[in-house]
Amino acid sequence: MADVESSSAVQQQPPSSTTNIIPLLAAAEILSDNSTTASTSNLSQQANMQSNSASNSGGASNTPSDEPPTKKQMLDNPSTSSSMSVPPSAVCEKLESRLGGILCCAVCLDLPKTAMYQCQMGHLMCAACFTHLLADARLREQIATCPNCRVEISKSTASRNLAVEKAASELPSECQYCNKEFPYKSLDRHEQYECCERPTNCKYSRIGCQWRGPNHETTEHERNCLHPNKSGYEVISALESHDAKIKEEKKMFNTLIDLLSYEKIIFNDLQMKPYRTDEYVHKLFYETARFSAFNHQWVVKARINNSQRDPHQSNERNITYQLILKSKTSTPMSIHFFALKGPFSDMKVGTQIYKHDFTEQSTESDYYLLPLPDSNECNRLLSNKGINFRLLMFLLNK
Repeated sequence: MADVESSSAVQQQPPSSTTNIIPLLAAAEILSDNSTTASTSNLSQQANMQSNSASNSGGASNTPSDEPPTKKQMLDNPSTSSSMSVPPSAVCEKLESRLGGILCCAVCLDLPKTAMYQCQMGHLMCAACFTHLLADARLREQIATCPNCRVEISKSTASRNLAVEKAASELPSECQYCNKEFPYKSLDRHEQYECCERPTNCKYSRIGCQWRGPNHETTEHERNCLHPNKSGYEVISALESHDAKIKEEKKMFNTLIDLLSYEKIIFNDLQMKPYRTDEYVHKLFYETARFSAFNHQWVVKARINNSQRDPHQSNERNITYQLILKSKTSTPMSIHFFALKGPFSDMKVGTQIYKHDFTEQSTESDYYLLPLPDSNECNRLLSNKGINFRLLMFLLNK
């Protein structure tokens, strides 16, 4: 019996404290969650009551009074907060760069310095790229097309866009020397005459000084330059090379003055038109119609890059021309001739006098260089339907 009682006593013994920890913790968490939700609901109700009371009392702001001023301003004016974060200069700079990308040439991606042309679809091309495209088409014997939409372009179909030219001239552009921005229309003048960082030669370059540096350092360099203190023997070589250039210019001037004293002088305003050879690979050449001079018939013929096989693959281009006698002659004729800009031409050409003795056996002169300033001028002439010029001829009586 004692054993039964002892066992029942053991069974009726209350559970230990460790077995009640988990239920107690769960109950505490439930109570804390309920209290938290209750407190948050009370706070939200209090905030709503405060906002309602503020709106009823005519209050203008719905934000708490303890917010920082900047955050309060952003909450009051959300539409203006984004624009206030970006400085006006950054917005303006972004707009200028976007406009520069829109108004630039579709070929070289640069703003126009002179004229801006557009195709029928409105794609923009600067004058240099436009004439280059036309010249390439002439050399390839193809039709020139817009590089964007492939529509046909020519001097008659393309037109200038004056609005783009004026807008581009007002956009700022960066100086290549001082990296400051100036309106595009005044950038060339600044870089040539006003920029203090533009490259400048020493004033003693005539006597051999090879220094070339920023303009603002020129005065300091010339003050310390050693060339003024050199002896005449040391600077004689530099002076001789300078005198050789002056002598060459003087010789051409004296030759021209001497030619003007000849008895037989004649000039003709001519136009060269493009043609193709009959060879397997057709080559472009230019030729004038026959014209009269000194009771004989003549023709001027020109070619591109000395009849190069693929002149369109070369960026450097030149024009050479020759004078051809088409009628028979019994007596030799010593002819001086040169081409220059005429009244119906806009060619930019230098002066170079050539001479050839025409006989019955020698009726064609050599090909002589047409002294153009650069390849861009050559492309501009090739883009035209014809090349207009004036030819001066002088006959020396023997």
